[in-house]
Amino acid sequence: MKKILYILSTVLLAAGCHFLDFDETSSLYDRDDMYSTYSNIQRMLTNIYGYMPGKDIADVSSALRDCGSDDAEYADPDASVQRFTNGNWSPVQTVDEKWSLYGAIRSANEFLQSIKTVDISRYRYDSKYNMQMEHLALYPYEARTLRAYYLFELARRYGDIAMPVDVMLSVEEANSIGKTPFDDVVKYIAEECDTCAKYLPDSYIGMLDDEYGRVTRGFALALKTKALLYAASPLHNTGADPEKWKEAALAAQAVIDLKTAAGLPVYVLDPAEKANNITPSPEVILQIMRSESNSFERTNFPARFTMGQRTYMAGTFPTQDLVDAFQTLGGYDVTLEADGWHSADPAFNPADPYGGRDPRLARAVLADGMAFKGSVIDVSTGGADYSATRQGLGSPTGYYLRRYIIESCDFTPEAEVSGKHSWIVSRYAEILLSYAEALNEYLGPDATDATFPLSARAALNEVRANAGMPAVTVTGKDDFRKAVQREWRVEFAFEDHRFWDVRRWKIAESTQTSVSGVEITSAGGTRTYSRKLVENRSWNDKMYLYPIPQAELFCDPNLGPQNPGW
Repeated sequence: MKKILYILSTVLLAAGCHFLDFDETSSLYDRDDMYSTYSNIQRMLTNIYGYMPGKDIADVSSALRDCGSDDAEYADPDASVQRFTNGNWSPVQTVDEKWSLYGAIRSANEFLQSIKTVDISRYRYDSKYNMQMEHLALYPYEARTLRAYYLFELARRYGDIAMPVDVMLSVEEANSIGKTPFDDVVKYIAEECDTCAKYLPDSYIGMLDDEYGRVTRGFALALKTKALLYAASPLHNTGADPEKWKEAALAAQAVIDLKTAAGLPVYVLDPAEKANNITPSPEVILQIMRSESNSFERTNFPARFTMGQRTYMAGTFPTQDLVDAFQTLGGYDVTLEADGWHSADPAFNPADPYGGRDPRLARAVLADGMAFKGSVIDVSTGGADYSATRQGLGSPTGYYLRRYIIESCDFTPEAEVSGKHSWIVSRYAEILLSYAEALNEYLGPDATDATFPLSARAALNEVRANAGMPAVTVTGKDDFRKAVQREWRVEFAFEDHRFWDVRRWKIAESTQTSVSGVEITSAGGTRTYSRKLVENRSWNDKMYLYPIPQAELFCDPNLGPQNPGW
């Protein structure tokens, strides 16, 4: 095992800027050895899965990427995620750089080339041989889907990107490759996903290892949908071509229409919480399973529940801007202003402002008065979870993160409790909202035809009904677009959508200039709520795309020109 882990680590090493051929001189086995047994081949594929990016920024604080949007603030003012909001990033001082995904693409290319000549027939008398061969037949399509996913992750950051696929490149060749236009990258991704979807199963349950977290037919088609949705969005669809919206709607329709061999839908909405489910929800298309830990809770629990283990500024803190996006159960808007709460809902109680709200609020946000670990959150001035300054251990916004938090984690000395996290990559509600958004832009909110028998409104309201919310009744394409955008925000709070959505919609100049929180005072048993400014932020339209790292441009001048404004 130590030898195999050592070999896998050498595959990840890079000399030069982009890629490195498998270096047989630095490992204990050569390439043929690594593809000589089923278990080794499986490990080589697992290595490709290992590059899947998370929802956080890779620094010591591991702040969720949502802290770079108007949904959240990060406590530490020096954390790298703050560069998204203060403008202090550049081609030299990058943030969330994912150039390492070219290593993933290189690994996938190497795997796809090597598996063509795999021969493990000497194990044909093993009782698991036939099932292993069944799995091996799927491996190339898993690798190709993962490669397409990594291309998408690069393209949504950088726009036009280098696209070294289907061939093995030397370092010199890799460092001379030019950029492929964004639309061509998306076209390639869509074609790869279509091909792989023909061979991938709907599920691996009942196969050799009953595995979760592997790419399926549904994920391939969901990835295609997402890529086409981004291509249709204003950031990349500068000519407002309606055909791009039609393609995105068709891709979503293909996922909606997926059926099992028994004729049942492959995916259905699930009213329960989807995060951290060890047994995946029927709504989840792909999730990443993590081993037991409590580091996420140590960073994001209200400090008093960490038993003194967090003595530093940390944590992802939801904003008032996000909380305002959650309506009442009656479908009315609620906003907090300097003079208190405002809502036209006659059932809204300003003394209990977080009660009677969209149930998804309590799943995403831990607010004042909510129960937590046998106690009640108190962020009023002087309360147990209050901080007078941002440098304190309370919340700078007056809210705490709830999504992905495992409440049972515990930090009692010598009796710590950890939990298994599962990070959602894709789920069915995303398909329905993609369909609603794309079809509204193509046909409007209520139109249907033989190709699209489900209206945009019906798709959106399926998601709302699943959450226990009333149907959207607004009319007109523009107002319906705003309703869809709100639904994206509340349904997928802290699932790594808002940061990207404000960019693909090109609305960041109106949403990313400041964030607010809540100030609560308590006197005589009466709480008074007011809106407070937490932070003014910097936005420049060049930030719609990431800058290409300058080091990469030095290695490969053909990656130029630099993205606009950088």
